[in-house]
Order: sequence, then structure tokens, then C-alpha cells
Amino acid sequence: MSRNVGPGQIVRRDDGTSTATWGAFVLETAFQPIFAFQPDGKPRIVAYEGLIRPSLGGERISPGIFFNAIVAAERLAVETLTRTLHLFNAASCLSQETTIFVNFDPSLFTERSVSDSALQDMRQVMHEAGIDPRRVVCEVTEQKAASLATLRAFVDALRANGLRIAIDDYGTEESDIKRVKALRPDIVKFDAQWIGRMMASGAGFAMLTAMVEKFAEQGIMTVFEGIEEGWQLELAEKSGAAMVQGFVLARPEIVSPSFGRGVAQVGHASMPARETAPRQHRQSGRKSSS
Repeated sequence: MSRNVGPGQIVRRDDGTSTATWGAFVLETAFQPIFAFQPDGKPRIVAYEGLIRPSLGGERISPGIFFNAIVAAERLAVETLTRTLHLFNAASCLSQETTIFVNFDPSLFTERSVSDSALQDMRQVMHEAGIDPRRVVCEVTEQKAASLATLRAFVDALRANGLRIAIDDYGTEESDIKRVKALRPDIVKFDAQWIGRMMASGAGFAMLTAMVEKFAEQGIMTVFEGIEEGWQLELAEKSGAAMVQGFVLARPEIVSPSFGRGVAQVGHASMPARETAPRQHRQSGRKSSS
């Protein structure tokens, strides 16, 4: 099976996974688990975020090098290609209950026609892949929106089609409280560097905890990204964050027939329901391994 997405192409391999090409680049999907804290004190996988892993001439390169090589006129097509690749791989590698996070760059949605086309494409891909829209979380990344009104209309249309909305990298310049108020997301993912600064002092951590509580009062779940140390994981749980993501728990893994075995011992659980009130914060009695 092959599928053309603009100048790019997605090809299904014999093992059921898919790769994509864009010019001389070969693109693969890596999924990084997102964990939720459970009553038994053990974090369990509740979702996966799709991340692109490019190579050139048989050598792996960083995503930054790949995206910097893409001219502005091709960025929308590339984002569509990578998102489609992730959804096809989710259909072949993840269980039918697993939640999938995919990215949307808000700077690309410059007018209504672009948003309508992106939504139509999402619906078609999910239909082809057999993915229930309720499994998909659309992450609005930190880039500045070309038009907040157009972005808000697009987000409302995604939500009306059963998709959930997340704001990525909260704490950076454009991912701020104004965007949260405008888009009314289901989930807010806190920026890794911002979290690190907040956790570095008692006053910062108190403010971070208060923000988690405030979002929970509005029915918004929180994800702490970039958790790389055991002490950060302990503080994330203590803050009341619903979910965590980072190297301390699991690194991104390129999809393959054996995908997920490296984190299988951690276990899986359903993604938490949208919070309606702040949950009871608790001191963690467990030790985290790095």
C-alpha cells in the first residue's frame, strides 16, 4: 500500500509498519509513551505521542535538520505527511484503545480554506486507518498563530468531529494563558524547560502546583513534559499533574513489529477522564529509578 501526500509518499512495509519519503529524506515514526499516576503509585502508559525520525542517505539525522531543510511553501504538506504517517503506524502498532497525540503547527493555518482542507484530510486518514477520532489528541504547538480567530475556528471544528485538543509547551512565549482561554483545551502540556525552572525553588513549585489546581478546576488535564530525573517525577506527582512524559520513564521508540516491549513491564491503563476538580495531592512514598 502506498499513499501520496503532496510530493511525499507513504509506503507500507511487509511487517505492517509504514515509512514516508520526502525528496531524499526517509521518515519513520517514533512513539513516546505518556504516563499517568495510578492509585497503586506506579505510573502506567495511557497514550503515545507521534514523533518523526528522519534519515538521509541511510544515516539518521535530527528532526531539526530535516524541518530546517523544508521551505515555507512545503511546511503544511510535510506536517500533513508526518501526521498521516503517525496515524497509520498507530493503527498497525497500538491497541485500539490507546490514545494518540499528533501535532499541529498553528502558524500554518492562515485562512479558513487551509483549516477545512486539514480537517477533511484528518477525517479521511482516520477512516482509512480505522481510528476512532476519540482516540486522537491534537496538539497545538508553540508557534505563533497567523490568525487566532482562524485557529480557534479550526480547533472548534476538530472538537466537533470528536477529536480532543491539547496545548503544547505551555510556558513558552505563545503557549500562554491567553491561548488556553481562547482554545479551551482538554489538556495542557507544560514545557520541559519551564517546568525545570519552576521545580528549582520552593516558591516556583508552589506556583506550579497552584496552576495545576487551577487548570483542574476548569476540567483541564495537565502533562509534564521532559521529565528526566527521579526527583522531577516525584515532584510531578506531588504537584497533582495528571500525566508525565520523559526519558526517566521511556524514550521514543521507532515503530517495529516488536514495538513497546521495552516499556511493557510498566503496564498500560486508560487515559484519565477529563478532570472536573483538583485531585487530592499526596506525598509519594515510592522511589523512582532514573
